[in-house]
Amino acid sequence: IVGDTVGKKLLVPCSTRWNSFYDAVARIIEMPTSDLNTISDRLELKCFSEKELQFLKEYCAVMKPLTVALDILQGEENCYFGTLLPTLEVLMSKTLEMKEGLTIAAGLPDAIAQAIQRCFASVLENEDAMLAAVTLPMFKLRWLKDQEKKEMVKGMLIKECHKLIPQPGPVQQAAKMQVTPTTPDSSSSNVQDFFCFEDDDDAFSTVETEVLTYLRTTETGMEILKQFPTIKGISLKKNAATPSSAPVERLFSLGSLVQSPKRNKLSDQRFERLLLMRYNHWFEG
Repeated sequence: IVGDTVGKKLLVPCSTRWNSFYDAVARIIEMPTSDLNTISDRLELKCFSEKELQFLKEYCAVMKPLTVALDILQGEENCYFGTLLPTLEVLMSKTLEMKEGLTIAAGLPDAIAQAIQRCFASVLENEDAMLAAVTLPMFKLRWLKDQEKKEMVKGMLIKECHKLIPQPGPVQQAAKMQVTPTTPDSSSSNVQDFFCFEDDDDAFSTVETEVLTYLRTTETGMEILKQFPTIKGISLKKNAATPSSAPVERLFSLGSLVQSPKRNKLSDQRFERLLLMRYNHWFEG
């Protein structure tokens, strides 16, 4: 009936796909109201009221950023630890920006933002998570709006870079201490005493220059890290990619069975047997 009326089928939510409920509701509000009423009449169901349709539209508008964030975090292309914080910060920002245009679901943006802050409280202020984000060229400090926090994260990065620079050994320090200037005459001594400057800390100057240059670049590709070896080392350390479970889940997932006791605490032998039985049945007979 639905296909004959609008040329599309309704989507059925799936327990193994987090965005499936949103997709199902979004498919409904895509249909013209007249077609929805026709479908309801043919199925002998009560038609949607204007208030109900308005609620569904506001629900989809607020939940849209959340579904995009879920796709990013569970994807296989940008599976870096540094993706987490920018995604959460942008998600909360985009969600809260929608409060003004809502009439029925006005409390939903605050509920989502509070849930994110509660669930990820240990991550939002985590130093490793911040360093992982700032050392990804696509983010750097762009995801931070507060200038004070930007300066704090930049200071963290400079401090972390200093840890990777080798300190001078005893031989180098002794050689530096043994270097003595030649004895100047009285006239040149007076001039040198007048122009008395402190020696630059080469290590600090080099690190700070590298960090500032990196943060000012506009390139967002990972190749840019080759020009900043110290920052590249931190990025590799903090952003070791974690493999996504999605490809593995497709091997043995049978719809809702993935959340049933049959799939709980599988031994290696049991998992291997289920996997082979799943795909060997295609070759029976």
